[in-house]
Amino acid sequence: MTKRLFLLLGLACTLSANPSFFVCAATSPDAVSTPGETDTDHSVAMPTAADSLRLSLHDIFSMADAESGIIKVSEHALHVAEQGVRQAKNSILPSVSVDLSGSYIGDAYLMSRSFSTTGTTQVILPGLGEQTVNNSRQPSPHWGNMLSVQATQVIYSGGALTAGVELAKIGEHIAELDLQKSRQEVRFMLTGYYLDMVRLLNQTEVLENHIRLTKEVLSQMQAKERAGVVLHNDLTRYELQLKQLELSRVRLQDALSIIRHQLQTSLHTSPSQVLMPDTAAVALQILQLENSLSELDWQSSAASGNLDIKQAEAAAELTEQQVRLTRAASIPTIAAVIKDELFGPYTTDLIPVNANVNAWFVGIGIHYDLGSAWKNHRAIKQSKVKSEQSRAEVQLAREQVSNRIHAAYIGFLTSFTEVDTKLKQVELADENYETVEKRYNHELALLTDLLDASNMKLQSDMLLVNAKVNLLFNYYQLKYITHSLDR
Repeated sequence: MTKRLFLLLGLACTLSANPSFFVCAATSPDAVSTPGETDTDHSVAMPTAADSLRLSLHDIFSMADAESGIIKVSEHALHVAEQGVRQAKNSILPSVSVDLSGSYIGDAYLMSRSFSTTGTTQVILPGLGEQTVNNSRQPSPHWGNMLSVQATQVIYSGGALTAGVELAKIGEHIAELDLQKSRQEVRFMLTGYYLDMVRLLNQTEVLENHIRLTKEVLSQMQAKERAGVVLHNDLTRYELQLKQLELSRVRLQDALSIIRHQLQTSLHTSPSQVLMPDTAAVALQILQLENSLSELDWQSSAASGNLDIKQAEAAAELTEQQVRLTRAASIPTIAAVIKDELFGPYTTDLIPVNANVNAWFVGIGIHYDLGSAWKNHRAIKQSKVKSEQSRAEVQLAREQVSNRIHAAYIGFLTSFTEVDTKLKQVELADENYETVEKRYNHELALLTDLLDASNMKLQSDMLLVNAKVNLLFNYYQLKYITHSLDR
């Protein structure tokens, strides 16, 4: 009864995020067909309460949020996108430029139109009329300075500035979705590790029970051998059986060590801290799975919460803004300009004036690329096609998610049938073993019959362990597809 209660309530493990690592200690009857003696050297030292840390999946998720390198990279990407939004908003603000310079001005040299440096040239001076000036070096003030301040505010850009801001905001939203998806992927990976640990621990417990049972049978056979009832060859075969069970236990412990190290590496915990799953909470959760959601509820949850769909929708919004941005290139840009300039000396006229001059103006500037009238229409058409493609990808994402939910839900329902089947197999294997054991004790059955019954019992116990955790894995797979592993 104790063992049956464990099989019904105790948890096992499942297919993890790395299915190739799935280890099953159940062996074929041929592989476990020889008995063996007890060997305490192969017993596995389980971690004590002092050096172990028992965690639930919720605890694992919380630790991953704080320690996972994948999540940290996504968080940095989100910070970059947030700064991009601030930068895009700054493009709407007025731009102000200041220029300050000092210079040395050389003397001007007056020459005739024929480049003659001799003779005279007729020039018109303001207020003096036409004057005759000798062709020669013209003295000029040598030290010059210039201070210019200009402010420009874009009044109309054809939607380019607002489209740029919206693109940055959508980029920030996509970065948020990427962060959420990274969390879901990390949590699903850790769920696989966690359930693998549960499976390996429960399979180890199953092997411990079978090793104990094999030792009891072996002790009885040794007593019968001393009485001359059992041949030594039969005793040897059962000793080999025990050795095979102990080897399987060692393999399970090795696999558990590998999985635990992968989990510790992902969570950046100390190697000296042994992580242990909360098997009691997992066993209780398995019993509650029959009250899970219907397929319609899962489909509804996926339609509103699946991040692949949300990412496709965000990408569609991005292409729509790119259409606006491409169209803006064919629209004139209008800006208000104000400028003040202080400079000296005044050297524009033939006779320089050694003084500072201040001038300012306010105006409206219009910039239009005439070439865009016959060049940009191709780019606009391309961006529209991309937008249509993005909308089609949204619909495709919804269909794919719906198919994944349906397949996962069917697998989830099948897991219930599989558990029921394995429970019945365990029951029949137990009955068969008890019957064969009684017949063997009364010399009505051969040793091979007892070995076959023992192997059948071990295999059915192991398969039940796998079936139970496979049921839980399929449930978490549904939660992963709906991206609700945090709930």
